Amino acid sequence: MKLTEIKEVANIGAGTMGHAIALQFAMNGYQVNVYDREEEGLQRGQKLIQHDLQTFVKAGLIDENPEQVLSRLTYTTDLKAACQNANFVIESIVENEEIKKSVWAEIEKIVSESAILATNTSGLSPTALQIVLQYPERFVVAHFWNPAQLMPLVEVVPGEKTNQETVDTTVELMNKIGKHAVPLKKEALGFVGNRIQLAVLREAFHIINQGIASSEAVDDIIKYSLGRRWNLVGPVASADLGGLDVFKNISSYLYADLANQTGTDPALAKKVSQNELGLKTGKGFYDWQGDTGKEIVKKRDQNLLEQLKTDQNNS
Repeated sequence: MKLTEIKEVANIGAGTMGHAIALQFAMNGYQVNVYDREEEGLQRGQKLIQHDLQTFVKAGLIDENPEQVLSRLTYTTDLKAACQNANFVIESIVENEEIKKSVWAEIEKIVSESAILATNTSGLSPTALQIVLQYPERFVVAHFWNPAQLMPLVEVVPGEKTNQETVDTTVELMNKIGKHAVPLKKEALGFVGNRIQLAVLREAFHIINQGIASSEAVDDIIKYSLGRRWNLVGPVASADLGGLDVFKNISSYLYADLANQTGTDPALAKKVSQNELGLKTGKGFYDWQGDTGKEIVKKRDQNLLEQLKTDQNNS
Protein backbone atom coordinates (compact mmCIF):
# COMPACT_ATOMS: atom_id res chain seq x y z
CA MET A 1 0.00 0.00 0.00
CA LYS A 2 1.36 3.39 -1.07
CA LEU A 3 0.56 6.67 0.68
CA THR A 4 -1.37 7.95 -2.34
CA GLU A 5 -3.69 4.95 -2.16
CA ILE A 6 -4.87 5.76 1.38
CA LYS A 7 -8.17 7.62 1.18
CA GLU A 8 -10.27 6.25 4.03
CA VAL A 9 -9.27 5.45 7.60
CA ALA A 10 -10.95 3.18 10.14
CA ASN A 11 -10.34 4.34 13.71
CA ILE A 12 -11.05 1.55 16.20
CA GLY A 13 -11.77 2.91 19.67
CA ALA A 14 -13.12 6.37 20.56
CA GLY A 15 -11.56 6.74 24.00
CA THR A 16 -8.74 8.91 25.34
CA MET A 17 -6.31 8.07 22.54
CA GLY A 18 -8.70 6.97 19.81
CA HIS A 19 -10.75 10.16 19.62
CA ALA A 20 -7.60 12.29 19.33
CA ILE A 21 -6.15 10.13 16.55
CA ALA A 22 -9.42 10.22 14.61
CA LEU A 23 -9.45 14.02 14.81
CA GLN A 24 -5.84 14.21 13.61
CA PHE A 25 -6.73 12.30 10.45
CA ALA A 26 -9.90 14.34 9.84
CA MET A 27 -8.05 17.65 10.26
CA ASN A 28 -5.67 16.54 7.54
CA GLY A 29 -8.25 15.67 4.92
CA TYR A 30 -9.00 11.99 5.52
CA GLN A 31 -12.42 10.37 5.70
CA VAL A 32 -12.51 8.65 9.08
CA ASN A 33 -14.88 5.97 10.33
CA VAL A 34 -14.83 6.06 14.13
CA TYR A 35 -15.80 2.75 15.71
CA ASP A 36 -16.59 1.88 19.31
CA ARG A 37 -18.43 -1.13 20.71
CA GLU A 38 -20.90 0.99 22.68
CA GLU A 39 -23.01 3.93 21.57
CA GLU A 40 -22.16 5.64 24.85
CA GLY A 41 -18.46 5.40 24.02
CA LEU A 42 -19.05 6.89 20.59
CA GLN A 43 -21.00 9.82 22.01
CA ARG A 44 -18.31 10.50 24.59
CA GLY A 45 -15.65 10.34 21.88
CA GLN A 46 -17.63 12.70 19.64
CA LYS A 47 -17.81 15.28 22.44
CA LEU A 48 -14.08 15.00 23.06
CA ILE A 49 -13.39 15.48 19.35
CA GLN A 50 -15.55 18.60 19.24
CA HIS A 51 -13.85 19.97 22.35
CA ASP A 52 -10.33 19.35 21.01
CA LEU A 53 -11.23 20.80 17.62
CA GLN A 54 -12.42 24.03 19.24
CA THR A 55 -9.16 24.14 21.21
CA PHE A 56 -7.21 23.97 17.94
CA VAL A 57 -9.42 26.66 16.38
CA LYS A 58 -8.87 29.03 19.34
CA ALA A 59 -5.13 28.38 19.21
CA GLY A 60 -5.05 29.23 15.48
CA LEU A 61 -3.81 25.80 14.53
CA ILE A 62 -6.33 25.15 11.75
CA ASP A 63 -7.48 27.43 8.94
CA GLU A 64 -10.32 25.24 7.70
CA ASN A 65 -13.94 25.64 8.75
CA PRO A 66 -14.35 23.23 11.71
CA GLU A 67 -17.63 21.96 10.28
CA GLN A 68 -15.75 20.67 7.24
CA VAL A 69 -13.42 18.75 9.53
CA LEU A 70 -16.35 17.25 11.43
CA SER A 71 -18.06 16.28 8.16
CA ARG A 72 -15.23 13.82 7.46
CA LEU A 73 -16.01 11.84 10.61
CA THR A 74 -18.55 9.02 10.63
CA TYR A 75 -19.48 7.23 13.86
CA THR A 76 -20.56 3.61 14.07
CA THR A 77 -20.86 0.57 16.34
CA ASP A 78 -20.72 -1.68 13.25
CA LEU A 79 -17.16 -2.97 12.79
CA LYS A 80 -17.82 -4.07 9.21
CA ALA A 81 -19.16 -0.65 8.24
CA ALA A 82 -16.10 0.99 9.78
CA CYS A 83 -13.51 -1.20 8.10
CA GLN A 84 -14.80 -2.58 4.81
CA ASN A 85 -13.59 0.32 2.63
CA ALA A 86 -10.66 1.45 4.78
CA ASN A 87 -7.14 1.56 3.37
CA PHE A 88 -5.61 2.16 6.80
CA VAL A 89 -6.93 0.82 10.12
CA ILE A 90 -5.65 2.25 13.41
CA GLU A 91 -6.72 0.60 16.68
CA SER A 92 -6.59 2.12 20.18
CA ILE A 93 -8.49 -0.25 22.44
CA VAL A 94 -7.61 -1.71 25.86
CA GLU A 95 -3.97 -2.73 26.41
CA ASN A 96 -4.71 -6.43 26.52
CA GLU A 97 -2.94 -8.78 24.11
CA GLU A 98 -5.71 -11.36 23.84
CA ILE A 99 -8.44 -8.77 23.29
CA LYS A 100 -6.37 -7.03 20.63
CA LYS A 101 -5.69 -10.35 18.88
CA SER A 102 -9.39 -11.14 18.83
CA VAL A 103 -10.29 -7.75 17.36
CA TRP A 104 -7.56 -7.89 14.71
CA ALA A 105 -8.53 -11.40 13.63
CA GLU A 106 -12.05 -10.09 13.11
CA ILE A 107 -10.92 -6.96 11.29
CA GLU A 108 -8.75 -8.90 8.83
CA LYS A 109 -11.81 -10.82 7.67
CA ILE A 110 -13.40 -7.49 6.67
CA VAL A 111 -10.64 -5.37 5.11
CA SER A 112 -8.96 -5.74 1.74
CA GLU A 113 -5.71 -7.69 1.51
CA SER A 114 -3.75 -4.50 0.83
CA ALA A 115 -4.99 -2.39 3.77
CA ILE A 116 -2.40 -1.47 6.39
CA LEU A 117 -3.25 -2.50 9.95
CA ALA A 118 -1.77 -0.47 12.81
CA THR A 119 -2.12 -0.84 16.55
CA ASN A 120 -1.58 2.03 18.95
CA THR A 121 0.00 0.25 21.92
CA SER A 122 2.44 1.49 24.55
CA GLY A 123 4.50 -1.66 24.50
CA LEU A 124 2.72 -4.85 23.41
CA SER A 125 4.70 -6.92 20.91
CA PRO A 126 3.67 -6.49 17.27
CA THR A 127 5.12 -9.95 16.60
CA ALA A 128 2.83 -11.47 19.21
CA LEU A 129 -0.21 -9.61 17.84
CA GLN A 130 0.38 -10.32 14.16
CA ILE A 131 0.49 -14.06 14.75
CA VAL A 132 -3.30 -14.22 14.34
CA LEU A 133 -3.20 -12.60 10.89
CA GLN A 134 -3.18 -14.27 7.49
CA TYR A 135 -1.17 -11.32 6.09
CA PRO A 136 1.07 -10.26 9.00
CA GLU A 137 3.42 -8.34 6.72
CA ARG A 138 0.96 -5.38 6.62
CA PHE A 139 0.70 -5.11 10.44
CA VAL A 140 2.66 -2.50 12.42
CA VAL A 141 2.67 -0.55 15.67
CA ALA A 142 1.94 3.19 15.47
CA HIS A 143 2.51 4.30 19.07
CA PHE A 144 1.02 7.74 19.68
CA TRP A 145 2.00 9.55 22.88
CA ASN A 146 -0.58 10.87 25.32
CA PRO A 147 -2.19 13.38 24.92
CA ALA A 148 -2.28 12.24 21.31
CA GLN A 149 -3.79 15.48 20.01
CA LEU A 150 -0.84 17.49 21.39
CA MET A 151 2.21 15.22 21.41
CA PRO A 152 3.93 14.99 18.01
CA LEU A 153 5.79 11.70 18.38
CA VAL A 154 4.61 8.43 16.84
CA GLU A 155 6.91 5.42 17.22
CA VAL A 156 6.51 3.11 14.22
CA VAL A 157 7.51 -0.41 15.25
CA PRO A 158 7.67 -3.47 12.97
CA GLY A 159 7.00 -7.03 14.05
CA GLU A 160 9.17 -9.88 12.82
CA LYS A 161 6.96 -10.37 9.75
CA THR A 162 6.22 -6.71 8.96
CA ASN A 163 7.55 -5.68 5.56
CA GLN A 164 9.48 -2.46 4.96
CA GLU A 165 6.83 -0.95 2.71
CA THR A 166 4.33 -1.09 5.58
CA VAL A 167 6.77 0.74 7.86
CA ASP A 168 7.66 3.34 5.22
CA THR A 169 4.06 4.09 4.26
CA THR A 170 3.00 4.35 7.91
CA VAL A 171 5.83 6.80 8.61
CA GLU A 172 4.83 8.87 5.57
CA LEU A 173 1.19 8.85 6.65
CA MET A 174 1.95 9.89 10.23
CA ASN A 175 4.09 12.75 8.97
CA LYS A 176 1.37 13.80 6.54
CA ILE A 177 -1.17 14.15 9.36
CA GLY A 178 1.16 16.44 11.28
CA LYS A 179 2.95 14.00 13.55
CA HIS A 180 6.67 13.32 13.86
CA ALA A 181 7.05 9.66 13.02
CA VAL A 182 10.17 7.77 14.07
CA PRO A 183 10.67 4.19 12.79
CA LEU A 184 12.47 1.60 14.91
CA LYS A 185 14.78 -0.93 13.27
CA LYS A 186 13.16 -3.74 15.27
CA GLU A 187 10.81 -4.19 18.19
CA ALA A 188 11.93 -4.08 21.82
CA LEU A 189 9.91 -4.39 25.01
CA GLY A 190 8.52 -0.92 25.72
CA PHE A 191 9.87 0.32 22.36
CA VAL A 192 12.26 3.29 22.90
CA GLY A 193 10.38 6.14 24.59
CA ASN A 194 9.02 4.05 27.44
CA ARG A 195 12.36 2.32 28.00
CA ILE A 196 14.02 5.70 28.52
CA GLN A 197 11.09 7.03 30.57
CA LEU A 198 11.14 4.03 32.93
CA ALA A 199 14.93 4.19 33.26
CA VAL A 200 14.61 7.82 34.40
CA LEU A 201 11.70 6.99 36.73
CA ARG A 202 13.59 4.08 38.30
CA GLU A 203 16.44 6.41 39.24
CA ALA A 204 14.03 9.18 40.32
CA PHE A 205 12.17 6.82 42.69
CA HIS A 206 15.52 5.51 43.98
CA ILE A 207 16.67 9.05 44.76
CA ILE A 208 13.42 9.72 46.65
CA ASN A 209 13.56 6.39 48.52
CA GLN A 210 17.17 7.02 49.59
CA GLY A 211 16.28 10.45 50.98
CA ILE A 212 18.62 12.22 48.59
CA ALA A 213 15.94 14.66 47.41
CA SER A 214 12.17 15.19 47.54
CA SER A 215 9.75 14.46 44.69
CA GLU A 216 9.45 18.20 44.06
CA ALA A 217 13.23 18.63 43.95
CA VAL A 218 13.67 15.75 41.50
CA ASP A 219 11.02 17.20 39.20
CA ASP A 220 12.49 20.71 39.36
CA ILE A 221 15.97 19.42 38.56
CA ILE A 222 14.63 17.67 35.46
CA LYS A 223 12.38 20.55 34.36
CA TYR A 224 15.03 23.23 34.66
CA SER A 225 17.97 21.30 33.21
CA LEU A 226 17.59 18.07 31.24
CA GLY A 227 13.98 18.76 30.28
CA ARG A 228 14.86 22.06 28.64
CA ARG A 229 17.98 20.76 26.95
CA TRP A 230 16.46 17.51 25.66
CA ASN A 231 13.51 19.41 24.20
CA LEU A 232 16.01 20.94 21.78
CA VAL A 233 18.84 18.41 21.55
CA GLY A 234 18.34 14.75 22.52
CA PRO A 235 20.50 12.93 25.10
CA VAL A 236 22.79 11.28 22.55
CA ALA A 237 23.55 14.54 20.72
CA SER A 238 23.91 16.26 24.12
CA ALA A 239 26.62 13.75 25.02
CA ASP A 240 28.41 14.56 21.76
CA LEU A 241 28.16 18.28 22.52
CA GLY A 242 29.38 17.83 26.09
CA GLY A 243 32.29 15.61 25.07
CA LEU A 244 32.17 11.82 25.05
CA ASP A 245 35.35 11.68 27.14
CA VAL A 246 33.52 13.56 29.92
CA PHE A 247 30.57 11.17 29.84
CA LYS A 248 32.92 8.17 29.75
CA ASN A 249 34.62 9.38 32.90
CA ILE A 250 31.32 10.01 34.70
CA SER A 251 29.95 6.61 33.68
CA SER A 252 33.08 4.87 35.00
CA TYR A 253 32.11 5.65 38.59
CA LEU A 254 28.39 6.52 38.45
CA TYR A 255 26.94 3.47 36.67
CA ALA A 256 27.78 1.27 39.65
CA ASP A 257 25.81 3.54 42.00
CA LEU A 258 22.65 3.90 39.89
CA ALA A 259 19.44 2.02 40.64
CA ASN A 260 19.45 -1.38 38.94
CA GLN A 261 16.57 -3.31 40.49
CA THR A 262 14.60 -5.43 38.05
CA GLY A 263 11.38 -5.71 40.04
CA THR A 264 8.74 -3.09 40.77
CA ASP A 265 9.96 -0.19 42.89
CA PRO A 266 8.75 -0.79 46.50
CA ALA A 267 7.63 2.81 47.03
CA LEU A 268 5.68 2.70 43.78
CA ALA A 269 4.09 -0.62 44.74
CA LYS A 270 3.09 0.80 48.13
CA LYS A 271 1.42 3.81 46.53
CA VAL A 272 -0.60 1.57 44.21
CA SER A 273 -1.61 -0.78 47.06
CA GLN A 274 -2.94 2.24 48.95
CA ASN A 275 -4.85 3.40 45.86
CA GLU A 276 -2.70 6.51 45.67
CA LEU A 277 -2.56 6.50 41.87
CA GLY A 278 -1.89 10.17 41.22
CA LEU A 279 -4.30 12.59 39.58
CA LYS A 280 -7.02 9.98 39.02
CA THR A 281 -7.43 9.34 42.78
CA GLY A 282 -6.35 12.74 44.09
CA LYS A 283 -3.06 11.62 45.61
CA GLY A 284 0.21 10.03 44.51
CA PHE A 285 3.69 11.38 45.19
CA TYR A 286 1.87 14.72 45.09
CA ASP A 287 -1.46 15.88 46.52
CA TRP A 288 -3.75 16.42 43.52
CA GLN A 289 -6.94 17.33 45.36
CA GLY A 290 -8.86 20.51 44.56
CA ASP A 291 -7.91 22.48 41.46
CA THR A 292 -4.19 21.69 41.58
CA GLY A 293 -4.31 18.87 39.04
CA LYS A 294 -6.58 20.77 36.66
CA GLU A 295 -4.29 23.79 36.70
CA ILE A 296 -1.16 21.73 36.03
CA VAL A 297 -2.82 19.87 33.14
CA LYS A 298 -4.14 23.18 31.75
CA LYS A 299 -0.69 24.76 31.89
CA ARG A 300 0.89 21.66 30.33
CA ASP A 301 -1.62 21.62 27.47
CA GLN A 302 -1.24 25.35 26.81
CA ASN A 303 2.52 24.94 26.52
CA LEU A 304 2.15 21.92 24.24
CA LEU A 305 -0.19 23.95 22.02
CA GLU A 306 2.38 26.73 21.79
CA GLN A 307 5.05 24.21 20.81
CA LEU A 308 2.73 22.79 18.14
CA LYS A 309 2.30 26.30 16.73
CA THR A 310 6.07 26.69 16.63
CA ASP A 311 6.42 23.31 14.88
CA GLN A 312 3.77 24.33 12.35
CA ASN A 313 5.47 27.67 11.65
CA ASN A 314 8.82 25.97 11.13
CA SER A 315 7.52 23.24 8.84
